[in-house]
Amino acid sequence: MKILITGGCGFVGSNIAIYLKKNYKNAQIYSLDNLIRNGSRLNRNRLKAYKIKNYNFDIKKNDNFKKLPMFNLIIDCCAEPAIEVSKKEPDRVFNTNLIGTFNVLKKCIKDKTDIIFLSSSRVYSIEKLRSLVKSEKLLKPLKIKREIDESFSVDSASSLYGFTKLASEKLIREMFFKTNLKYIINRFGVIAGPWQFGKQDQGFVTLWLARHLFKKKLAYIGFGGNGFQVRDLLHIDDVCKIVSLQIKKLKKINNETFNIGGGLKNTISLKNLTRKCEIMTNNKIRIQKISKTSDYDIPYYVTNNNKIKKFYNWMPSKKIESILNDIYFWLKNNKKIRDYF
Repeated sequence: MKILITGGCGFVGSNIAIYLKKNYKNAQIYSLDNLIRNGSRLNRNRLKAYKIKNYNFDIKKNDNFKKLPMFNLIIDCCAEPAIEVSKKEPDRVFNTNLIGTFNVLKKCIKDKTDIIFLSSSRVYSIEKLRSLVKSEKLLKPLKIKREIDESFSVDSASSLYGFTKLASEKLIREMFFKTNLKYIINRFGVIAGPWQFGKQDQGFVTLWLARHLFKKKLAYIGFGGNGFQVRDLLHIDDVCKIVSLQIKKLKKINNETFNIGGGLKNTISLKNLTRKCEIMTNNKIRIQKISKTSDYDIPYYVTNNNKIKKFYNWMPSKKIESILNDIYFWLKNNKKIRDYF
């Protein structure tokens, strides 16, 4: 089997590539990445150590795909995932996330290649997610126990990033309609773990721990600036395991969309994340309060994993403490990367 991973030098793509290389001895694993993202060249070096070739070109340009060989499966991890970037650089986000997927799908159709597509929980309606919380200013910890499943509303605005992921999902269904090709769409929530070069609005868990360890500034942004926003966390190892399961069962389980995340048991607020980071690093840093909320931000998101459990008997295996421990020791053992944070 020949597998191409687009965005293969990103956080998720590189970890999946290495996991598959270790566990699929007869498979040939390839990466496609233009190496412009933070840390992507370091991840390319990791792939090189496992003899995984990277095709260095831009997914937005269809002519580049003519240079590629045929593959049995494409795992599409390529995206510009930062929500706020879609305000500032809409052309780049639209072209990378939607035109890029279109180019991937054209190659799939031409070569009769199956696809596993990494979508996002941000396809869901901002208004509906905000309505789960009574007040925009969060003055005390949230006590919501709601999990978001695949039937949650996608009918109103979700950010340009969210739109491009939802549109890509629809594009897959349209282009694979009445073909024998198989697809899986995974709507992931917050993913965290080693080799994530996080930012404030994407990869915040790694950023939070790194800023504490390296004694750099942070800010609680939005919803009153108190840090009561809530997310569920999923370890990158659990991502690799479910993708591997999906590959093995693709002939039997296909043409489905799944929500995948940490779930209620792996739920945490920024405030509680701060406490855990202080304890782990023995450092207390200054955290600024910025009350104003971005139009794109949401106060709460926790994944309902019922469907993915039903189809694959899969549930997250790593808890929040394990996620933070793995990130902490990665940061401690790679102090040269402190400038990335």
